[in-house]
Amino acid sequence: MKEAKFNIKVENVVAFVVLGKNISLNKLVRNLESAEYEPEQFPGLVYRISEPRAAALIFSSGKIVCTGAKNIEKAMEAVKKIVAKIREAGIDVPAKYKVDVENIVASSKVDSKLDLEQVTLGLENAEYEPEQFPGLVYRISEPRVAFLLFSSGKIICTGARTTKDIHTALQKLRKRLAEAGIKVKPG
Repeated sequence: MKEAKFNIKVENVVAFVVLGKNISLNKLVRNLESAEYEPEQFPGLVYRISEPRAAALIFSSGKIVCTGAKNIEKAMEAVKKIVAKIREAGIDVPAKYKVDVENIVASSKVDSKLDLEQVTLGLENAEYEPEQFPGLVYRISEPRVAFLLFSSGKIICTGARTTKDIHTALQKLRKRLAEAGIKVKPG
């Protein structure tokens, strides 16, 4: 019998690109509508786009960190648009560049409430300090992700680089919970 798969909802994809060329952020802020650059507060320029909805941190080193996209494809599309806007602003950037997904944040749930005190006792390396934060933090090394588990049954997974990694990690979590005597089904 095949195990039920967790439904996941990607909440945020963080991607980055290194253009390998320095970028004049002062020139960019003058030529890029709605860009924000306050070097005394933060060394990067902030640029937001609406379609797909994403925000970019652009650094003078040529590194761009794009966040806020709801899937990998939209993150790639956002980076492409942002690099095109930099080019349109009169800054020479390479035609080819590699985009890396750094982090995917996704949510899922189980079909029952979780007794986080019991989960803490059952999982090695679980951290739960309810007076500081209502969720339990649990990390696994392969794939390298961190989970936030809430008593409601909601699960947040962060650190994955592919959606396949998220599914793999959730199945490992379910297996480790089962080994600790806590049976859960995807919600």
